[in-house]
Amino acid sequence: MLITAKVLRHKYAERRQDMDSTNRGNAAGKHPETEEKIKSLLMQMTLSEKIGQMTQIGRFNPDSDLSSIREGKVGSLLGVIGAEKVNELQRIAVEQSRLGIPLLIAADVIHGYRSIFPIPLAEASSWNMALIEETSAIAAREASAEGIQWILAPMVDITHDPRWGRIAEGAGEDPFLGSDIAHARVKGIQRNDWSNRPHMMACPKHFAGYGFAEAGRDYNTVDMSIRRLREICFPPFKAALGAGAGSIMVAFNELNGVPCSSNRWLLKEVLQQEWGFEGVVVSDWNSIGELVQHGNADSEAAAARLAIQSGVHMDMESQAYGNHLLELVRQGTISEALLDDAVTRILRMKFQLGLFDQPYTDPALESTILLAPCHVQTAREMACQSIVLLKNEGNVLPLKPTVRKLAVIGPLADDREALLGCWRGQGRNSDVVTVVDGIRSSATSGMEIMYAKGSDVTEGTDKERIEAAAVASECEVAIVVLGESANMSGENNNRTSLEIPSCQMALLKAIHETGTPVVLVLVNGRPLSVEWAQLHVPAIVETWQLGIQSGMATADVLFGHYNPSGKLPVTFPRNAGQIPIYYNAKRTGRPELKQYVDDQVDPLYPFGYGLSYTTFEYSDLVLNKSKITAEESIKVQVRILNAGNMDGEEVVQLYICDEFASITRPVKELKGYQKIMLRAGEMQTVEFELAAEHLGFVNSEEQFVVEPGSFRVWVGPSSADGLEGQFEVISTKE
Repeated sequence: MLITAKVLRHKYAERRQDMDSTNRGNAAGKHPETEEKIKSLLMQMTLSEKIGQMTQIGRFNPDSDLSSIREGKVGSLLGVIGAEKVNELQRIAVEQSRLGIPLLIAADVIHGYRSIFPIPLAEASSWNMALIEETSAIAAREASAEGIQWILAPMVDITHDPRWGRIAEGAGEDPFLGSDIAHARVKGIQRNDWSNRPHMMACPKHFAGYGFAEAGRDYNTVDMSIRRLREICFPPFKAALGAGAGSIMVAFNELNGVPCSSNRWLLKEVLQQEWGFEGVVVSDWNSIGELVQHGNADSEAAAARLAIQSGVHMDMESQAYGNHLLELVRQGTISEALLDDAVTRILRMKFQLGLFDQPYTDPALESTILLAPCHVQTAREMACQSIVLLKNEGNVLPLKPTVRKLAVIGPLADDREALLGCWRGQGRNSDVVTVVDGIRSSATSGMEIMYAKGSDVTEGTDKERIEAAAVASECEVAIVVLGESANMSGENNNRTSLEIPSCQMALLKAIHETGTPVVLVLVNGRPLSVEWAQLHVPAIVETWQLGIQSGMATADVLFGHYNPSGKLPVTFPRNAGQIPIYYNAKRTGRPELKQYVDDQVDPLYPFGYGLSYTTFEYSDLVLNKSKITAEESIKVQVRILNAGNMDGEEVVQLYICDEFASITRPVKELKGYQKIMLRAGEMQTVEFELAAEHLGFVNSEEQFVVEPGSFRVWVGPSSADGLEGQFEVISTKE
């Protein structure tokens, strides 16, 4: 059958509608006066000074780098911390270099600066964009107080492989949710709600496809179709740029045979020409130098040439630009115009941040802004909303006030470092409230808390297990806190297994055998395979790594002071052999034969899943139209009742499926969600609107199209459950 498609927007449908000519990688827009200043500076600069602006030093060495700053051979520093130190270096750049161009101070601020929030994967479980924007704004506010102006975040890579350590830094597996989170994080980072110091700019990373490294091994090869790139990997970057991000970081990996740092198609054709990006492209750490290891360049000089010709404007750490660009220009191998374009972008960024007017930061701000009480309170609120209740058989939770003896057991129950997670900024172990301390401070009067470590994270003894089991035997409920240490996830901390380490599983089984009801509290930076626990343990609570208020938030949920509302942003497999497993997979010609001979096909917990202490009932799904054209929209309504006796929040999720198309479509795609609060007994009508950008896809000509045909729609509490409706998109010729 010939399908006539409605082509919408050349090449790509923008996920966000607020991207316009003033914010395509240009957070403050172009101003004629500023552009004249940039041109004037550029005319005065030597080749060496231009290359200096394109050079970022990641390992600051005062013996050599101070003179480089004076000579104008450094444009940016990474990892220099503290207002006094930054001000000292800025004074050298501003007052002692020939042209007085200020430095751009960068830092990886992934989930908080000093006030450490939940890891990004945990925050994604909140599905609360306003709160995600707020934690990002607080992180930027604290970082700015120490002289930082450039946050190398957010990480917006989508992944389908939880073995990959950096899944902890992202938003999970879905491009729709990931795009909204990318947008919220950039808005928060660049909120810039102060006037007494330079502003802040975000740098979404890693462009592109990094989350699809083969076998979940960090930095590994990525080979995927252009259509999949456009539909899965690109949308969060588009959303981040649409929010005004003025810079972007290139990925380490090769993409379809060409490393991203030398990928002209990716950086020139897509990012700059097609998307109109006018901001700064920075390499990842030494990723230009690593073109030699990739086998893409036969020397560091060749790597520098490939990177600048492909559209990388700043070299992070490798010194390939500093070592070779001058000679490459003098030889005529590359044009000085390439340098002028890069330096223009970098200088524009510095003007936008206000560095030429106010390069310094008041050191007194550190004591009033870092760990401010309102920041700590927000950390607790976000930690509560990040927790996902996975199982609650027999309503073990919330803990009853009649419980007189409570056991808290496990190697992570009193571990501060693990709760900070990876990329903890300037967070300190001493800032963290542990799980056992949070429970002790929240316990009702007369409740006795008994603690036993039981084992280490990866090693344990029979003696420790026996002692812990004895403690559990004395108590009415055992809270068992297990999972991963901080260094078991994050960059290059990949795993072949998603199981809880064997010594911890032995501990869990020993506590279970006592007959005391068990609440398993998971502390982890990735999905874990906890099938045994799902079969044997009454209650399972996914807390991830929640940051400085981990213990208080965990206690808030366990004691029922907060009704858990988190929903999984990523699928939990039964075991690593199911990977890749994700909800929006394609249909096959033999769906009934998609099987394993040694295990089930379905996941342990699906995307979007999460329980509550109350019960939500969905009813009366109504579509306002049965047929629409590609230019029209359709409204979808559903009623949600809190049928329980406790107030609670629910994330109402909308999914669609294009049933027949010229390019096969996923079984389900998230296209809307709303987080609502319902009092006990309250009913609310929730409405969604589906329009062209929700219904189309990228066809074989790389055009975004909406094809006529039938669509199914579901609204429910997860990707695996919901009320179902149907509508049809018709051709305008009908």
